[in-house]
Amino acid sequence: MATNFNLYGVLCAVLFPLFLIQRTDAAAVISIDFGSEWMKVGIVSPGVPMEIVLNKESKRKTPAVVAFRDGVRTFGEDAVTVGVRFPKNSYKYLLDLLGKPYDHPMVQAYRQRYPYYELVESERGTPEFVHDDKTRFTPEELIAQLLAKAKEFAEVSHGQQISECVITVPGYFNQAERRSMKEAAALAGLNVLQLINDYTGIAINYGIFRRKEINETAWYALFFDMGAASTKAALVEYKTVKIKDKGYVETVPQLQVIGVGFDRTLGGHEMTLRLREHLIKAWEANGGGDVRASPRSMEKLLREAERVKVVLSANSEHYAQIESLLDDKDFKQLVTRSQFEELCSDLWGRVSGVVQRAISAGGGAGAGARLVLAGGAARAPAVRDALQAAVGHEPARSINADEAATMGAVYRAASLATGYKVAALNVRDAVLLPIQVTFTRHVDGNDKLIKRTLFGPMNPYPQKKVITFNKHTNDFTFNVNYAELDHIPSNELVYIGSPNLTHVVLTGVSAALAKHTGDNVEHKGIKAHFNMDDSGILNLVNVEFVAEKTVTEEEDKDSTLSKIGSTISKLFGSDSETPEKVEEKPEEKPVEAEKNDTVKANETITEKQNATETEKPKPKIVVLKEPIKTEEDILNLKPLTPEQFKTAKSKINELNAIDKKRVERETALNNLEAFVVDAQMKIDMPEYAECGTPEQIEEIKKICSETSEWLYEDGYEAETELFEEKLALLKEKTNPIWYKHWEHRERPDAVAAIRNMLNSSQEFLKMAKNFTKESNSERDVFTEVEIEVLEKKIIETETWVNKSIAEQEALKKNEDIKLTVESIREKMSNLDREVKYLLNKMKIWRPKKPVKKESDNKTEETVVEPESEKLETQEETPEVETETKVDDGKKEDSSGADTEPPLQIGEGQDEHSEL
Repeated sequence: MATNFNLYGVLCAVLFPLFLIQRTDAAAVISIDFGSEWMKVGIVSPGVPMEIVLNKESKRKTPAVVAFRDGVRTFGEDAVTVGVRFPKNSYKYLLDLLGKPYDHPMVQAYRQRYPYYELVESERGTPEFVHDDKTRFTPEELIAQLLAKAKEFAEVSHGQQISECVITVPGYFNQAERRSMKEAAALAGLNVLQLINDYTGIAINYGIFRRKEINETAWYALFFDMGAASTKAALVEYKTVKIKDKGYVETVPQLQVIGVGFDRTLGGHEMTLRLREHLIKAWEANGGGDVRASPRSMEKLLREAERVKVVLSANSEHYAQIESLLDDKDFKQLVTRSQFEELCSDLWGRVSGVVQRAISAGGGAGAGARLVLAGGAARAPAVRDALQAAVGHEPARSINADEAATMGAVYRAASLATGYKVAALNVRDAVLLPIQVTFTRHVDGNDKLIKRTLFGPMNPYPQKKVITFNKHTNDFTFNVNYAELDHIPSNELVYIGSPNLTHVVLTGVSAALAKHTGDNVEHKGIKAHFNMDDSGILNLVNVEFVAEKTVTEEEDKDSTLSKIGSTISKLFGSDSETPEKVEEKPEEKPVEAEKNDTVKANETITEKQNATETEKPKPKIVVLKEPIKTEEDILNLKPLTPEQFKTAKSKINELNAIDKKRVERETALNNLEAFVVDAQMKIDMPEYAECGTPEQIEEIKKICSETSEWLYEDGYEAETELFEEKLALLKEKTNPIWYKHWEHRERPDAVAAIRNMLNSSQEFLKMAKNFTKESNSERDVFTEVEIEVLEKKIIETETWVNKSIAEQEALKKNEDIKLTVESIREKMSNLDREVKYLLNKMKIWRPKKPVKKESDNKTEETVVEPESEKLETQEETPEVETETKVDDGKKEDSSGADTEPPLQIGEGQDEHSEL
């Protein structure tokens, strides 16, 4: 399995950059695959391909566990270790509690599975952990701390601040659960770009590596994801569509979820619990005692059952072994795969049920779809056998079952974040829990309840819809609820919670109608605009009264002047004085994307037409709009109030401050301990001891000994400042000795380097003397002054080196340094500058150019002097024939330049950069 992970990581590192263009100023974004048992983090940042973030143990996934013990907060593996000894202090499987009321069946099942937790009902009606007499934690607060830790892993790993993310959630999450996850992210200091369904993330990961296979002919994939707590199956359609998103029509690949099946309580953890029960019975049968009364022993059995379950996926039998399970008694029991499968025999039929519901929801379109497995629990042989029986063919293993959702989500994060451009992949998710609007209407003296479906099962989203109330003339109310849930199994209905979502009160209806009356005004009703965003959260955008006014030609002119005046007023008026809109331009929509729906409350539901098919406004028809005041009351789980959010944030900030202070103290302590040990070791070495006086050495030994004794006695309880003070004192005493040792160690190499430079410079000087006008009139590269300056610098440097070495050797090693490495480097730099000046001049030198004049057929020499201060020269080219014979028999080219190559540095005379 490790080999597959490595190959997958290499594949992602190579291929993901092909799908991504990024700017250097783009901010890093992450994805968090937050599961019941594990959390995984993906990241994309400038210069870094999409990849999995490693935690502090360099592992690719982290247990979603947080623990508190003795004022210390731990996460991941450390928290799991705390949980073995102190189960009550370690909080896990928190996703089962998120966004649920205290009386929810899953909350009650949680209490039965983990009786050592003290769960009470909070003021909001949600479960709350009682940690101690002073501290309580809600699931949102604990999950927020885990999300913040995931954010910290990414920041530490890549050295960048993170503020934006995409988080995976189970596709069956309802409105309250999705809002709670966003609240937890806000408490963690994260801006959620999108909550993405976990199976959609897997589908994205699968699709981006198969973009070449996606064409106008639709093909299907069935993703089966069995995790620790639940099981999901999603039927996904892949095909190309035409969209108009950037002002022009383009063909892009699209994935659309068309069928989903799920089982909230079917997962690997349920299998583990059953296996633990089997081990408990085996222990009790051997007279081991009442293990159920010991939370610590129960936690040990749970961990061992999880380990044995994983081993049995690849082996036919294995021993469960626990040392000192209870009362210092060891436990050992052989478990076979057949026993394990018998314990879970009723679960295998539920596996095929999830798949069949997904295919059925897709309307049978996915016949012969590719079956792709994801999730750790899907590795069980019995699960694979049940799947093969359900679909009739072997499941594919072409994705990383653990990381596919994480990588798909981080791809989505890159497409949503600013500064990244990814290869186009249109994503359309599906509504699992249909939503309807209900209201009453007075008919024949009676109030009649009207129901209108807003989003039906498997409706794609994100999407906007509008419902029109055209029979109401006074203030009224309506409710938003879950619609009929016949497509969901009865055993799943109890987990959905309250079907009532919101109660909306509209005021100012009659005033809006009265404001727009007349023979030429036609009322179009009260329109409520809804939006199902890409996180699957329903929002009431706004409510407005709409009317159409027919105007005459003369009135139309007045209306035009009115519009001009109102436009000018917008430039100078405040927001509170925004005038009423007179007309509305049609909004451009994707060509083949799902259109907004208009729900007429008195008759039927109509979809908004495509932008390319919008009717042109009728001549002399003005659309009038008047906003209607709305009050929206959430009927199920109430969101956090500003005061509750502030209190929770303060609690988390306080824990963060404690952690920061503890880390700073531990770092200071570790630095002091390490420095004391290092100083004691060095001071006993002769090469260090001879760099200090006997008094200095004795003082350092004394300080180290006293500090070491202090640390082992009561120093571990000291404050951070005291550790830092003692470390500063030690550094003050030792740094002069460490510095002298470094100088004596590095000086021989520095001296050798400057002597090599002197030898090379002297060789270059000898050669350069042959290229002056006085020594060779045809090779007048250098002037006498330049030669003298270099020669003087060489002599000066050599004299300084010899004198300084003699002075330094006359000193003891513990005396002040005379010849420092820095001074040698400075002398080398000065000499280097002089030699490099002459080398550059030699590179650009060109010989004289003889030119034959046609007037008298005599050869004259025209000399072009290069500018010695520049690396490149511009030559004046005299007019000459293509080939001209000159006195020395050499041939000129058409440019007039001598074909003889420029002067080369002789053998043994390298360029200065190699001196």
